[in-house]
Amino acid sequence: MSRPAPWRLDADRFAHRTLFQTRYQDLDPNGHINNVAYAALFESARVRFNAGIALDRWHDLRFLVAKVELNYLAEGHFPSDVEIATAVGPIGGRSWQMLSTMFQDGVALATCDTVLVASRAADGLPPAMRAVLEAAQLPEMDQSSASVAGSGAPS
Repeated sequence: MSRPAPWRLDADRFAHRTLFQTRYQDLDPNGHINNVAYAALFESARVRFNAGIALDRWHDLRFLVAKVELNYLAEGHFPSDVEIATAVGPIGGRSWQMLSTMFQDGVALATCDTVLVASRAADGLPPAMRAVLEAAQLPEMDQSSASVAGSGAPS
């Protein structure tokens, strides 16, 4: 794995950021936050992000997670909280990518790239939904540094 693009390591570039408490039960035998806890925290951030941009307005569509890729950059520790910054990445015909980075005390701990697919969008994403997703993208994001939204999933 290569080092993430610089914009991924700057929490201030993300409009949506959520703070989470770490838990003692999430520690591995070495005293680090374990990989399962990282995945659960990213999942919670993804759900809060979707609610924050009101994707539930399209209740007739079903959003399926087609791919999740986590890259671990540093060790996380209890009891410091973590902050997860999230934005929309590339958008395909029926799919889009969510890009998240987890920070603790200003240090990037991990990145998470998730491909979501709207399974009941035979004609593609509705224009109003696409506009909401586009508004949640990082304008300064280098599209070449993120994988295509459709990779690993039907578009």
